[in-house]
Amino acid sequence: MGGRRVGWVSLRSAHPTNPHWCSILNLTAENDDPTDDISHIEERLEELAEVAERCRKIILASKAAIAGGFALLLVTMLGLFGSSQAVALGSIAAVLGGIVSLGSNISTLRQTTDAINAAEALRSDLIGRIDLRVVGDAPMKLM
Repeated sequence: MGGRRVGWVSLRSAHPTNPHWCSILNLTAENDDPTDDISHIEERLEELAEVAERCRKIILASKAAIAGGFALLLVTMLGLFGSSQAVALGSIAAVLGGIVSLGSNISTLRQTTDAINAAEALRSDLIGRIDLRVVGDAPMKLM
């Protein structure tokens, strides 16, 4: 596991002097071929995309819980379907639980999006380091 680390992805900033940096990839400079590192970054990007999609789904469910809880509380307060303390407490719990879940998942989504952006920047940097050869403009022979 020797070698210096070259693969750092930030959850908060793109500058290495920021104390909130964290290593999400264990990339080393032992070899000059960055294709393995790029593959690891792409795997991590897929994982982060799944996390972001899961957060979006939970955010949608949280908004639905808030709206449903608020509607049920309003109906209970107006006495349209009778007045029950248990229903009122349940609707308040749904609203509060939705708010907590919404806030938590929004911050997680922001951090995940920042990590995706930083990983994409790192991937672009590693791709830029690859010594690519220019293919000539001569027409290819099919036979």
